[in-house]
Amino acid sequence: MTHHLASPSCSGQVTLVGAGPGDPDLLTVKALKAIQAATVLLVDDLVNEAIVAFAAPTARVVYVGKRGGCQSTPQSFIEKLMLTAAQEGETVVRLKGGDPFLFGRGGVEVEHLQAAGVRVHVINGITSGLAAATSLGVPLTHREHAHGVVFVTGHAKPGDAGTDWRALAATARQARLTLVIYMGVSGAARIQGELLHGLPASTPVAIIQNASLPHQRHAVCTLDQLQATIAREQLASPSIIVVGDVLQGLLALQQPQAGQRSA
Repeated sequence: MTHHLASPSCSGQVTLVGAGPGDPDLLTVKALKAIQAATVLLVDDLVNEAIVAFAAPTARVVYVGKRGGCQSTPQSFIEKLMLTAAQEGETVVRLKGGDPFLFGRGGVEVEHLQAAGVRVHVINGITSGLAAATSLGVPLTHREHAHGVVFVTGHAKPGDAGTDWRALAATARQARLTLVIYMGVSGAARIQGELLHGLPASTPVAIIQNASLPHQRHAVCTLDQLQATIAREQLASPSIIVVGDVLQGLLALQQPQAGQRSA
């Protein structure tokens, strides 16, 4: 799906492109065409180099890494780069891991560009939360186990209290929801403790690192063992944490075993 979001007042344009979870084969055709047509690419830290390689040889590629826990390019600088290139008549692609509108700051960037009268398009990508669950053969919704799904970040911005995990746990239990937690590994101990106020200790959990890539790793456990499992299996960012009864079958089978490499 593509969104056309502004009337132009300059000759250039910017397209926010979702690069998906990492596997180049999961790019949409529209995303591939946009990458190939770009004269300038601003590339996030987690974008696979095999995807960047689809760019034209003449394209200017600028890496503007933004990754939790690491030194990041200031958002204001990225926005200035996009705006300047567009005003110079370039065809700019802002290449983001996953989907631009799901924890990708896409909304902030669109607002900034629209305010300056730049033509903006958005091309969706497969978000890592969906790809992570699918890689384990697990649905995020299920007629018997989950009536909905919540995508939530485990990383609050400075000065923000962040997610009310206790309230979310209570809602998830009552409404039978799957929780898909992004950027939650560093705060896993706190998230575990808070979720246990509303969800049973036996609630199944999966942690999936580097979803969709050849070096993907994962572990399956119960909620009360979340932090211990992450530490034991040495799972790290980028990882997705899935919480809910859609994992019951996988937990029962324990195949592949926790920490085993996935195909």
